[in-house]
Amino acid sequence: MEKNSGGMGTVLVVDDLVENTLVLKGFIKPLGFDVMIAQSGEEALEKIETEPPDIILLDLMMPGMSGFEVCEKLKENQDTRHIPIIIITGLSDPDANVRAIKAGADDFLIKPFDRVLLEARVRSSFKTKRLQDEILQHRRELEVRVRERTRQVELTREVALFSLARLAESRDAETGDHLERIRCYVRIIAEEMRQWGRYDELMTGRFVEEIYLSSPLHDIGKVGIPDRILLKPGPLTDAEYAIMKTHSLIGGDALRDADYEAGQNSFLAMGRDIAYYHHERWDGKGYPNGLKGQEIPFAARIVTLADVYDALTSKRPYKEAFSHERAREIIVAGADKQFDPDVVDAFLRREQEFIKVRNTFQNTGEASLLQQLSDAVDRLETNPVG
Repeated sequence: MEKNSGGMGTVLVVDDLVENTLVLKGFIKPLGFDVMIAQSGEEALEKIETEPPDIILLDLMMPGMSGFEVCEKLKENQDTRHIPIIIITGLSDPDANVRAIKAGADDFLIKPFDRVLLEARVRSSFKTKRLQDEILQHRRELEVRVRERTRQVELTREVALFSLARLAESRDAETGDHLERIRCYVRIIAEEMRQWGRYDELMTGRFVEEIYLSSPLHDIGKVGIPDRILLKPGPLTDAEYAIMKTHSLIGGDALRDADYEAGQNSFLAMGRDIAYYHHERWDGKGYPNGLKGQEIPFAARIVTLADVYDALTSKRPYKEAFSHERAREIIVAGADKQFDPDVVDAFLRREQEFIKVRNTFQNTGEASLLQQLSDAVDRLETNPVG
């Protein structure tokens, strides 16, 4: 490419005849443009890929790839479709003109051309290209800002959800890292089931992220349970148990109302379903509504198993922690009774990851809020929502 000191931009001249390229270069360089030369359609595409010009002056009739084909390929490519193409040809056939315009040409000149007219077309095309470049740059900057704002909103949402759930759990010091374990367990199950291909309509990447964020809200309704029942060290009476069971309604109602205020089907919708139905059973003997099988929302079915596993393997004032093996036996025995059999299957396929999570968060408070925020940022950067 011949550089023009202080050049305005770059023009690519595409013509198989050397004398034609020299004539055009002689017209273009005095206008202040740098000039690139290509003597075939193939060479033109190679040069455009490595160094996109601001304007292309294109001949139609060339050996090999014609100007029509070059034009079509450039306009089909998102990265090159905005480059102005001025056809300069000796063809005076009206059909050729129409075909060139249909191929995406932006302008058309017939040889021999008027120098003043060529200059006007080139300058006009250059102005158009610069405006398009500014619009594209502005659009890219907007997209970056939107992504950054989306990450901030998503991070704020996660922190708000987890903090709200922690508030409910804070009354019971024994629960420790229960919420962190729960959301890790549900993500393990959801990621496993997503690979099966049986739940494609439900099990999207967004679902996996949403259940991870929403699952800590499962027991948010416990804020409405009296301390004498919630913190009782021994077995509950029938009357006390009846009160304890209302936590699913308390939490579900609260999240339902919040979802309504935020606009129905907001990010709280899954949390609402989980809070309401994580104590329902596959056989229909659960509460609060006695839902059965697939009547139970999918997310709630996953949380049910995760919650039971964590309760079994955690120490409480009234019980010692069960081993993973004992918890596994109980869960397997509950398949098709308390638990969705597919969820149990997913648990069995990934049980080593359950053990790893169990060993990582042993009610020691190791899951600091700072670490949680850092993890949240990492997830948002590698998995943006939408």
